Amino acid sequence: MKIVAEYDFNGGKKVLSERYVEEYDEIVTVINSVDALFYKNKVSNEITMKGKLLFSPIELNEAYKKEFNILGWQHKKVECNYIYGNYFKDYKPSLTSTRKPFRDMDFIKCSKKLGVEVQFGKYAFMVYNVCAKMTIFRNLGVIDTGVEIVPVKRLADDMSTGVSYFEQFAWDLEVRGVSDIDVPVLILGVDI
Repeated sequence: MKIVAEYDFNGGKKVLSERYVEEYDEIVTVINSVDALFYKNKVSNEITMKGKLLFSPIELNEAYKKEFNILGWQHKKVECNYIYGNYFKDYKPSLTSTRKPFRDMDFIKCSKKLGVEVQFGKYAFMVYNVCAKMTIFRNLGVIDTGVEIVPVKRLADDMSTGVSYFEQFAWDLEVRGVSDIDVPVLILGVDI
């Protein structure tokens, strides 16, 4: 794969070029090492593309995971310790589940504060990653800057319906504007 587009959100490109040069080079290496054509193996069952061969987002994510892990990047998971306080009036929330709620970030470089998310899924996840999750991880002291890797429209057209893409995401962020709680993020649009 290759980077074909960049969107600088809240000064993310500048921060990367000043403080994360080596890590950015590693991100580029990872992207270039993933051969997306190898993962165009999902046969569509969708009515509008019945039988069409599509890229498998799950397998693409696994390929990225393998390459990032080789370079020492790690998945980061933090437990959510919900505090219910006065949120509920005449209702007691169930706390009997053995599964602990959590938030996670795809990749963090050890001893650095740079987080990376790879998103080949639905649009809401792209927005959540940049506008909520990265802020949460910054507030927890885990990251101070982020990189979001997303497909461009041409690549998304060969994925399941509903997969978002760089052009749409960058436009929305541009029109939304930057808030004082936003983390500096570089959005990278990738293609084959």
